Amino acid sequence: MLLMVRLIITFALLWFGLAAAAQHDPVLMRINGKDIPRSEFERAYHKNNPSASKGRKALNESIDLFVNSKLKVAAAEAAGIDTTRAFREELDDYRRRLVKSYLTDEEAAEHAAQQSYDKMKSHPRAGQVRVRHIFKYLPQNVSGYALREAESRMDSIYAALNNAGASFDVYVDKFSDEKLPFWISRLQMPVEFEDVAFDLQVGEVSRPFFTPQGIHIVKVLERKEIPSFEELREDIIRRQARRHGMDKGTQALVEKLKEEYRYTPDKAGINELTSKGSTTRTLFTLGDKAYTGKDFARFAAAHPEGVRRQLDGFIMKSVLDYENTHLEQKYPDFHLLVQEHRDELLLAEITKREMGERSATDEAGLKAYFESHRSDYHWERPRYKGIVLHCTTKRVAKQVRKFLKQIPEDEWLDAIRLTFNAGSEPKIQAEQGLFAPGDNAYVDDLVFKDGKATPVLSFPFTAVLGEKQKGPDDYQEVRRQLAADYQNHLEKHWIATLRAAGKVEIDQEVLKTVNNH
Repeated sequence: MLLMVRLIITFALLWFGLAAAAQHDPVLMRINGKDIPRSEFERAYHKNNPSASKGRKALNESIDLFVNSKLKVAAAEAAGIDTTRAFREELDDYRRRLVKSYLTDEEAAEHAAQQSYDKMKSHPRAGQVRVRHIFKYLPQNVSGYALREAESRMDSIYAALNNAGASFDVYVDKFSDEKLPFWISRLQMPVEFEDVAFDLQVGEVSRPFFTPQGIHIVKVLERKEIPSFEELREDIIRRQARRHGMDKGTQALVEKLKEEYRYTPDKAGINELTSKGSTTRTLFTLGDKAYTGKDFARFAAAHPEGVRRQLDGFIMKSVLDYENTHLEQKYPDFHLLVQEHRDELLLAEITKREMGERSATDEAGLKAYFESHRSDYHWERPRYKGIVLHCTTKRVAKQVRKFLKQIPEDEWLDAIRLTFNAGSEPKIQAEQGLFAPGDNAYVDDLVFKDGKATPVLSFPFTAVLGEKQKGPDDYQEVRRQLAADYQNHLEKHWIATLRAAGKVEIDQEVLKTVNNH
């Protein structure tokens, strides 16, 4: 009886919770049977209207765009695009990148990085120095004779450098095993090298000194102060993660999640694992899930370390994985971001299939659309369709004009090449096309009577052949604009088809509350 009462109370609380949530975020519309809450539309509305226009006209336009988008996404799902491998991989990659910001304690990571930066900045070797050195490599098993000889030579070079007029660069080029200058930061070079380089002033040259690599004479060329914390923040966090296996922010989050998900270690299982190296017992539980020695064995196989370190890594990974599976339920914003990206991917692919590819390759459709909308493509100013002929003599100009009038326009350039320019010295330079005012100085001069063109050197006699046009003869002449117009035409037809086949219900009372709650 008591159990029945508890169940009734539980269901009642659940019902009231759902009812409260529904009142807080009511269903604004239903598209093909799928409920769309007010918050989802408002998010899209504000995203697409940064100025947040509140007028009724702007709202209605946004409603139309939103509905059209949802119908297109539904069409993409019906086409199975969301089941393709390429789609799944791209969405999974986006989710993995998004997850990183949720699986770390940003405040703890920031604090740890700031502490590390402050320590770096206070160090005597903060910043960078750019150096060039005269360097002689010495192997670890170098003989005493070779060592003394190298030291003697470096002493002689150093003495020479102290004489007026001696060039450090010349000695580098002549004697050094390493020729190019380079920047060094703390912990990049042997400590013996850093001790010398960071103590020198710009332009100063060191005495010869040894490192495990050999013998050096160093000159400091430039110094840089340590960059700002904002510039180094991400790099510091990455280095902390490489050094410790996990950055401080993630470690802090893991500890919080352990408490949240009631992490409970099983002492018997852990003791058996650490003493024997394996177990089939439960090692710990998170929420309602138990993690056993078998789960640990799969992790350990990919992470060869000591058992204690493997167990620590397994616990951390398990906690983060458990959190990862609950992100959508735990963080509404995370769910919406993933959902938005999913819809954007589907929308882009279905749009490309339905319109983008067709508008670029459907020659018959482009031509038919042009013929039925020819009046839309008139030009404000006439254009000249023809050819510009730069000729060696006036006689050649007259001959070529007479010759070209007898053959089709699309054969003009080939005819000139084979007839007038077949010899070793061409007689004509030709430009054929559709010219708007301002496109060609010679067309402006001879056809539009605007300006004075300078004759072409070696081809001083210019003639034209063609005619002015108020609009295009062929759809290819306006292909770019036509393709855009045809794509808009296809989209309108597509949306009309989707609207006719789909079912869209909008709650007008809830619509009145958009942006007013």
